Amino acid sequence: MTKPYVQSGEPLPEFLHSFWQRQVDAAEQETPDYRHPPLPLARIKKVMKSDPDVKMIAADAPILFCKACEIFIAEITARAFIVADSNKRRTLSRADIAKALSKSDQFDFLIDIVPRDEPFVPGVSGPGKSSVKRTIPGSASGKRDPATRDAQEQLQTLLNSPPV
Repeated sequence: MTKPYVQSGEPLPEFLHSFWQRQVDAAEQETPDYRHPPLPLARIKKVMKSDPDVKMIAADAPILFCKACEIFIAEITARAFIVADSNKRRTLSRADIAKALSKSDQFDFLIDIVPRDEPFVPGVSGPGKSSVKRTIPGSASGKRDPATRDAQEQLQTLLNSPPV
């Protein structure tokens, strides 16, 4: 039986050390099953080809990206669990993910993708309305750079398109 990524009450620095040590150990020991990847390789390849400068993609490149995506998702999930656990909860919410990402500069590239919850000014919300305003930083001011806006549009297009 494998040990969970995060122990309840585990501090972030200890988690990060054990998480990355486990990833290195797994990479050295496991033999990946290339025939049954956990993520759709066609979708990964489609995302890679969304860059107009990319002409050809080697067969092993989507497999490497698949593993990178697995690790990326596992780390964000574990960081969000630490946030939820600190609030005595076991269910991850979008707010837990946003807060976990905001605690590290390495995730700043997601600032226009991961929405942050901002409370309304008291007395503004009416009956039946949420007391939390959901916004994407930079979207209200329209001050996102063109590359970020293009990447968001490509991501949204890919997410809404049928699988290949």
